[in-house]
Amino acid sequence: MTEKEFLILVDENDQPWGKLEKLEVHELGLLHRAFSVFVFNTKGELLLQQRADEKYHSAGLWTNTCCSHPHYGENTDDAVERRLKEEMGMHAQTDFAFSFLYKSKFENGLIEHEYDHVYFSVSDELPIPAKEEVKDWKYMSLDLLSEDLKNNPNHYTEWLKICFVQMLTHLKTHQSTQPYLSVFNYV
Repeated sequence: MTEKEFLILVDENDQPWGKLEKLEVHELGLLHRAFSVFVFNTKGELLLQQRADEKYHSAGLWTNTCCSHPHYGENTDDAVERRLKEEMGMHAQTDFAFSFLYKSKFENGLIEHEYDHVYFSVSDELPIPAKEEVKDWKYMSLDLLSEDLKNNPNHYTEWLKICFVQMLTHLKTHQSTQPYLSVFNYV
């Protein structure tokens, strides 16, 4: 029997106020804490993953390197490290970049309503993804991804489409204060 996964319910300021089982959270559309990881190689290309066909929503769509939720009582930084290893078979030094809120209803009636913490990393380590999580992976330049998001938005997850512009803005405005961002030719 699978152990239930409890998520951290938060308010619009990311202040925790409770916990609830993962599926119930998504059925009710309650705001909860999440994270998204963007791993870039030293060429400045983003590591994308194609979600496995068995995922409970957004199956088969392309998205950023890793996305998930901290468990109730788990530190977000620790959850990022745990999920990057579980999902992509990678260990990478990550840095918190920014947060954003979004809400999206999916074709199966589930609702993602997340306070999403975004992390960046630069690594040339190749992923060894878990097959039950990831169908495929690839590196893509930010220019090419930007163009493909415009031309083929239905190939990508909602949160990536929402977060992409904020990610570019962060890269442009923080390159001088965060030296590892210098790998990006895009900014």
